[in-house]
Amino acid sequence: MHVFESVNTQRYAKCIEVSKRVRWDIERDVIRGRDFDTDHKFLPDGLSFADRVDSLTTGERRLLSQIQGRTYANMFGLVERFIGAKMLDITRVHALGDQTAFEALIRFTDEEIKHQRLFRRIELLAAEQMPDGYRFIAQPNDVADFVLGKSTWAVLALTCHIEIFTQVHYRQSIEPDQQLSPLYKDVFFFHWKEESQHAIIDELEWARENERLSDEERDAAVDDLIALVAGIDATLQRQAAADAKYFSGICGRFLTGAESWEIESHLLAAYRWQYIVSGIKEPRFRDLLTGMINEGQAKRVFDALAPIIH
Repeated sequence: MHVFESVNTQRYAKCIEVSKRVRWDIERDVIRGRDFDTDHKFLPDGLSFADRVDSLTTGERRLLSQIQGRTYANMFGLVERFIGAKMLDITRVHALGDQTAFEALIRFTDEEIKHQRLFRRIELLAAEQMPDGYRFIAQPNDVADFVLGKSTWAVLALTCHIEIFTQVHYRQSIEPDQQLSPLYKDVFFFHWKEESQHAIIDELEWARENERLSDEERDAAVDDLIALVAGIDATLQRQAAADAKYFSGICGRFLTGAESWEIESHLLAAYRWQYIVSGIKEPRFRDLLTGMINEGQAKRVFDALAPIIH
């Protein structure tokens, strides 16, 4: 076995060891018979940007954080549909080769399926505590069909981006905020524990796929990645509009046109930060990406991102 392969096998083995150690159950460890406490925020200000909407009261900002927290959980349930499917597909590469890598990816896929169940459970609990009228726009299978139609390199780039920003969101914003719903905070604590290993496997698989590509294939894959980001942004724009409408309907007072526009604009800015910008700005992901592509390709990517980042 080559030294490079041996080192990677050790990293896969470490992911397996940690996966076994942190393994959790949805009802026994996370939910524990609890409901969401709507006297608390769900999503912290560092992700929701609710504290930046000057026209809202403290209670209205808390409500806005709860709507965003519901969407945040649903978004993870959405992306884990295509992540699980892609990882299951990739396990075939290792099935008759490195059995340590094979086991690591099987465990990864199993955990992603569990995470989908978790977020479906969270949506049901949120629906019990919040007024009717909420809509999550995107359909997981439709999004998965779109994403999985792109090159493996691009899908792995997007997956790595998501699972790296998951780590950043928890450590920098969710964990330190003492004003969050205890149940909501626990959901993302347990999610973070398993996603930490997933991000490592993403890096390994993305690097392996990158080595396999020709220059022409990589160039086409960069276009695929740009298309995926554009698709995500279109979804965020639609969800921001839906969530702003839901907020207007349940906040308990009439909102002027200017107030409604301000709320929708802040929601879109927050969603772009959560699902695109925070990952792109994270050095761990940025260094991985720029280490695989040339200057011209990097310029295409960041030119496409400029309006979103702005």
